[in-house]
Amino acid sequence: YEAIKQQYRPEVPEYFNFARDVLDRWTGVEKEGKKSKNPALWWVDGAGEEVRWSFEELGVLSRKVANVLSDACGLQRGDRVILILPRIPEWWLVNVACMRTGTVLIPGTQQLTAKDILHRLQKSKAKCIITDDSVAPAVDSVGAECQSLKFKLLVSEGHREGWLNFKDLLKNASSDHHCVTTKCQDPMAIYFTSGTTGSPKMTEHSHSSYGIGLTVSGRYWLDLTSSDIFWNTSDTGWAKSAWSSIFSPWIQGACVFVHKMPHFDPRIVFESLSRFPITVFCSPPTAYRMFVQHKLSSYTFKSLRHCVSAGEPINPDVMEEWKAQTGLDIHEGYGQTETVLICGNFKGMKIKPGSMGKPSPGYDVKIIDENSNILPPGKEGDIAIRVKPTRSLFLFTCYADDPQKTEATIRGDFYVTGDRGIMDEDGYFWFVGRADDVINSAGYRIGPFEVESALLEHPAVVESAVVSSPDPIRGEVVKAFVVLTSDYASHDPEKMMKELQDHVKKVTAPYKYPRKMEFVQQLPKTISGKIRRNELRQKEWRK
Repeated sequence: YEAIKQQYRPEVPEYFNFARDVLDRWTGVEKEGKKSKNPALWWVDGAGEEVRWSFEELGVLSRKVANVLSDACGLQRGDRVILILPRIPEWWLVNVACMRTGTVLIPGTQQLTAKDILHRLQKSKAKCIITDDSVAPAVDSVGAECQSLKFKLLVSEGHREGWLNFKDLLKNASSDHHCVTTKCQDPMAIYFTSGTTGSPKMTEHSHSSYGIGLTVSGRYWLDLTSSDIFWNTSDTGWAKSAWSSIFSPWIQGACVFVHKMPHFDPRIVFESLSRFPITVFCSPPTAYRMFVQHKLSSYTFKSLRHCVSAGEPINPDVMEEWKAQTGLDIHEGYGQTETVLICGNFKGMKIKPGSMGKPSPGYDVKIIDENSNILPPGKEGDIAIRVKPTRSLFLFTCYADDPQKTEATIRGDFYVTGDRGIMDEDGYFWFVGRADDVINSAGYRIGPFEVESALLEHPAVVESAVVSSPDPIRGEVVKAFVVLTSDYASHDPEKMMKELQDHVKKVTAPYKYPRKMEFVQQLPKTISGKIRRNELRQKEWRK
């Protein structure tokens, strides 16, 4: 870790474009025969269809798409493009084409409703939307209310009135395209944050923030080289897909493996890890919680050497079970849509289960109090990144069109993440909870994550969400919403609650145990799989 900190000295030039300066450079290395034969993108659909593109082929096809955007749609540099596609190869082509044309990409998930799409189109003033047959009707139902929307591109074998057919245009487009010259701080993409609290904000990133800033992820956290095959299971609508399905691997010249997988299925994951030579794997904690419910001994992940997780904290119990079954550690990382990797368990570092590791060498990370004072080890406070006197170029530029919300993230010399944490004596950071998720019961501060981790250690629990619930004496108390395994679902609820309460008292400090409990079939989650504790909390306080 100390060596990484010394080595990491990224250069940020005045002009930078990821397509030209990184992807086209790998094409050159490929042509010189100095790179492994791995493709740049390896896509499978699970039914026998496969696509393998070299960096050269990715270049040719993305230039054709760039011409579709510039010529057929007449888009200019700075125009905003909403992209809502599943995990299909065209999603990657549009990402790269937007960089080549200087248009600003706004990805969205297929799970967005017509109301969500309307909000995004109106707020972003996007001129173009690119999607498929499943989302097009929702776009048409709100399109009349979006004055800025001029072009609708349909990725489909069929045609639809009022839409241009992407595949027809791609077929006829020239592969001759000159990449625009972009300054490193020019806007590259806007990500609507997943909004565990409040409505989503438009988080704007520059060409360098992800394009150079994610070097630290690719090289040191994911431990990738150009001979690796890397699979990240993220939904295409989430910033994690940009992190780990585009920038981090391609900075390192690694192969991005993609399984279409319309619905998340642990068995498909196990079969793919067994069948394909995937060396590095990334999935959110929710997925690992599902994985360890299965017997993995019937599968052999012969090429897999490194596993990572991000999105929310991963419970120590899940890490232990995964290691027991696969022999591999899970290297947790912590970041936000607004940042690159903030903390990580980097390759070669001692892992403390439950900790999100040490600060990324790209940032000066501290725990601070409400007056911006740096707190000593062991004291809980706000996780923050120093931005004065020099703001890192690897942070988001702003919340687009919202200077007030952008300004509200700064306290003193720091960008405040909105997360609470503790740093221990060894410099490891520990997540406590979102600032507004922390429970204050009779003067005790309780982070939901530690209670959820304690519950998860009981064999009856698949997952849980812990929130504050009003109480006339204590002000608020801990309430747990619990999803039980099928084996325990029919047990007497009163007895089950008592058993789980006693279990938590044994596993963690007794004052943290959930005084209230509700058994549910499923937990509300954001489109990126994070538990929406604010929704559960609001429900409690409205009662």
